[in-house]
Amino acid sequence: MSCEILLLGNPLLRERSSIVTEFESEETLRQIALLKKTLDEFRRENGFGRGIAAPQIGILRRIIALDLGKGSFVIVNPRIISVSGSKFTMWDDCMSFPHLLVRLERYSSIDLKYEDEKGIEHEWMRLGQAESELLQHEIDHLDGVLAIDRAIDTSSIIYRREYEKNREYFDHLVDYTIEPTV
Repeated sequence: MSCEILLLGNPLLRERSSIVTEFESEETLRQIALLKKTLDEFRRENGFGRGIAAPQIGILRRIIALDLGKGSFVIVNPRIISVSGSKFTMWDDCMSFPHLLVRLERYSSIDLKYEDEKGIEHEWMRLGQAESELLQHEIDHLDGVLAIDRAIDTSSIIYRREYEKNREYFDHLVDYTIEPTV
């Protein structure tokens, strides 16, 4: 069974996560499996969701589960090593406040270093816009930062239901829209 996803207001979402050092421990392996399973179940039940950070299920470790349309995998201890000079605006969503959307700004591309679940270091360079914005969102979670903290202004937090009713209007206010991978 998957974990309950913590919702906006839970103080654990504001904590900074610790670095993973013991990749082979039973605890780490269990946490990785639980995070992937939670992402898979959320996607099945809700029809959206490309990533989830460990703090969203109460695990304060630097682990992110992703599914970009080809099955779930994890990245551990991700670090942004460079960002593009350009930015774009978008409506961001989050499993920790699934009924809200937040208009914010993200870098168009980032370069990333991370470890896989075995502890082997990798580089993921010149991420595309979709992967870039997603990873910026998930890495923020590892630092206790939520999308609402990055809202452009006070009118940039809306209900998903209102967005769905007025999608054309709201999409006109941003440079980019998320393409579902479910």
